[in-house]
Amino acid sequence: MTRVVLAYSGGVDTSVAIPWLIEQHHAEVVTVTLDIGQGIELEEVRDRALASGAVRAHVIDARDSFARDFIRPALQARAIYEDRYPLATALGRPLVARQLVEIARIEAATAVAHGAGRGQDRARLETAVRALDPSLDVIAPARLSGQTRAEAVDYARRRGVALPATAESPYRIDRNLWGRSTAGGGLDDPWTEPPDHVYAITRAPSDGPDTPAYVEIEFEAGVPVALNGVGMSLVELIQSVETIAGAHGVGRVDMIENRLPGAKSREIYEAPAAVVLHAAHRELQTFVTPRDLERLTSDLAVAYADLVYNGHWYSPMRDAMDALVAKVQERVTGLIRVRLFKGDCRVVGRTSPHARYDRPAAITAGPETAVRRAKARRRDPVRRGQA
Repeated sequence: MTRVVLAYSGGVDTSVAIPWLIEQHHAEVVTVTLDIGQGIELEEVRDRALASGAVRAHVIDARDSFARDFIRPALQARAIYEDRYPLATALGRPLVARQLVEIARIEAATAVAHGAGRGQDRARLETAVRALDPSLDVIAPARLSGQTRAEAVDYARRRGVALPATAESPYRIDRNLWGRSTAGGGLDDPWTEPPDHVYAITRAPSDGPDTPAYVEIEFEAGVPVALNGVGMSLVELIQSVETIAGAHGVGRVDMIENRLPGAKSREIYEAPAAVVLHAAHRELQTFVTPRDLERLTSDLAVAYADLVYNGHWYSPMRDAMDALVAKVQERVTGLIRVRLFKGDCRVVGRTSPHARYDRPAAITAGPETAVRRAKARRRDPVRRGQA
């Protein structure tokens, strides 16, 4: 009997995929569910997979891997697709593909499957899997079955497959540590203003606090390592910035983007942490980098974002770009102060021991002073508690 490893989110498409693979391919289905910051109860997802007919269900906490191996290099490369989209969904796909391949080898599976029915998500996953292991077959039940969403829901119910409470939602939603995307439903009309209920992690800017918040983000070699003087892991820092920035209405993006097949689509993104961290990193890198190198890295950022969006994470091109980015990041150390207020994210302070800024002679404090103070707070628990 064929064994297939399915990337299982617990949504309608992947829930339907389990009985469909059993019926159409006479397969033993092993599911893989990754925690990359969706904010859902994954034990419930595992139980649903087993109840739907999976022979085994793997649930893996991949948040640290996602932050370290995918978000970090994209942040350092300043990868923002078409100057607005921080690539949250696109960055998650190569991690899913990598885990699928790893579990397929452990389970001695001959094929992997996924629930993506749209062109670009399917292309990202399948391109990544084939780059990692071309011997694996890749099956896309949502495309092969040709079912509409209503037909998929009916198919699942006739087979006793439990569906999530969001099954009747008209929206397509994807969420991870780096942001949230919403599309479909009434949002397909580009003239229609998004209703407030489509947003989940950001407050309406007009409802934000009447007092601005200031956050100080410390970087070491291009990696954010502390927030307001408190050292944190990258996952913790992203979550903290998301909470603060989202409360101030920062991070909403309503855009018409160029998709892989060549058409344009309307997408709604929420990415408060990504917006703030990209703004801070960009400012610091500009502060410490010579003009010509800065312009080169700006061009590279566009190419890097296109590469990620198009699904070519596992490629010699990205390896080469990462090498240049890593060299530039050696000097991207310092402290950035950001003001958040009613949807606005603005850098208002910067300092670095590698600053190329020509300071007036009357200013005697060294550019590394604020960085030294931040590090002192991190080393001294008493002062850190007062920060």
